[in-house]
Amino acid sequence: MAPSKLIAVLPGDGIGPEVIAQATRVLELYRDRRGLPLDLWPLDLGADRYLRDGTTYPEAVRARVAGEASAVLLGALGDPRVPGLEHARDILFGMRFGLDLYANVRPVRALSDRLVPLRDRGARDVDMVVFRENTEGIYVGMGGQFKRGTRDEVAINEDVNTRKGVERLVRAGFEYARAHGKKRVHMADKSNAMRHAHELWYRVFFEVAKEYPGIDARHVYVDAMCLFMIQDPSQFEVVVTCNLFGDIVTDLGAALQGGLGMAASANVHPAVPRCCDERHEGPRVAMFEPVHGSAPPLAGKDVANPLASFLTVGMLLSHLGWPEEERRLEGIVARAIAEKKCTRDVGGELGTRAVGDWVLGELAHAF
Repeated sequence: MAPSKLIAVLPGDGIGPEVIAQATRVLELYRDRRGLPLDLWPLDLGADRYLRDGTTYPEAVRARVAGEASAVLLGALGDPRVPGLEHARDILFGMRFGLDLYANVRPVRALSDRLVPLRDRGARDVDMVVFRENTEGIYVGMGGQFKRGTRDEVAINEDVNTRKGVERLVRAGFEYARAHGKKRVHMADKSNAMRHAHELWYRVFFEVAKEYPGIDARHVYVDAMCLFMIQDPSQFEVVVTCNLFGDIVTDLGAALQGGLGMAASANVHPAVPRCCDERHEGPRVAMFEPVHGSAPPLAGKDVANPLASFLTVGMLLSHLGWPEEERRLEGIVARAIAEKKCTRDVGGELGTRAVGDWVLGELAHAF
């Protein structure tokens, strides 16, 4: 019997518990009916726990995730009762930065023509993957405020980019393109304005591109990319970019695939060749999350779209060695859209739980 794979399940805040509950049902079906060796580990972490006893991300949990888990399934974090987001920051930074999950991988793939909001464009035109650098850039939190609350106040955030961080992310994008038969990789930056930090991205991108002669390497300024994504998204296959720009262009991409309720993501540490003298001692834990946010006004109303959480589970299972299950789940989600067995945001009339029931039924018939 194959050794079990420990999956930490952290439902989070807002609509997170509702959609992750449905995703957990899918994992349980894979375990109980399909026989996959999955060991689900529920974690009581989030705003409720923080408000109850001040707990954010305990050291014992941190150590077990890093040492024993194969993956983390995370719901959304963020609650207006915690305006400083202390719990979210400790959990997210503890996983992304603490586990060095440097690549945030976000597929932008439309599963139905009717979900694409562009005239004369359809699902065939929206099929790209964005590799967003996940541990550097403007989100590292370096900087500060001076003379706060006065008319002379100064606020600074620093954009941190290292050769190691840029190169490994760029290589991960090219490696993905080569492994999946993609012919084109774009790098989006703002090197015409951010001449020091983003000149590094520009230079490293084209240096690495020389090692992948069969792949067309193209540079695009990020503001132009936003324009081109609306004019003709079909020109993009694989995109590599920095932390801030990746955050922005993937939300734009989500609009092209039907909204944030259709957007899945993985936070991973790809072991790329010829990079940074890193030593990899076996597979690292990875974190998977639908990217729609906690949406507190929708919490508890049975209206949240769980389809992104099913697509996220597909990415998780593929990462653990079952890529055929990612294709299976994507096919079921596509049928849910086609048959309108979905929530209202994507054209259906079902609630969160009812969508989960339908998907579970389809998946059970497939085994």
